[in-house]
Amino acid sequence: MPNIIAIAGSPSHPSRTYTLLEHSTKILQQEGFQTDIISVRDVPAEVLAYGRYDSPALEQPKGLIEKADGVIIGTPIYKAAYTGVLKAFLDLLPQRALSGKVVLPIATGGTLAHLLAIDYALKPVLSELKARFILGGVYAVDKQLQIQQDGSLQFDQEIDQRLKEALNEFAQSVKSLQPNVKELASAN
Repeated sequence: MPNIIAIAGSPSHPSRTYTLLEHSTKILQQEGFQTDIISVRDVPAEVLAYGRYDSPALEQPKGLIEKADGVIIGTPIYKAAYTGVLKAFLDLLPQRALSGKVVLPIATGGTLAHLLAIDYALKPVLSELKARFILGGVYAVDKQLQIQQDGSLQFDQEIDQRLKEALNEFAQSVKSLQPNVKELASAN
């Protein structure tokens, strides 16, 4: 069973981004994937601020990422870029943390003006972590996602369709890449 890790880069909770990742992981679980969510806001602030690469607080997140076949990175967009807390977390990961993994970026923002933030801000950092299978991503404007009183997320039809298409592409990519990556790893 393929493993998926979702990394929530929102500094607040609850958030549209985190709820969107929860929704995405539930869809993938129905497709037979094992899923977990890491919320970077749960990493102690001093570990992030002081760049403590060897902190015991990073052992579990690093372990989950290492065993994952696919990674979903979710972040709100602030000031035309992903969050600082996500950047601090990504900076603490090993240089090849995303090597051999399919990566799906998901972002939320207040306006369509930041639609390209995934491409010009987030993808270069993911590439630096050796991600080579980065999918197009999904960007949702806040008004397309409404958190209900019960904590559930109500999507407008357009974003629901785009998310389902992206998750389907992600699932198929993980399934097709997984045997090849394991074969290459065993050969080395």
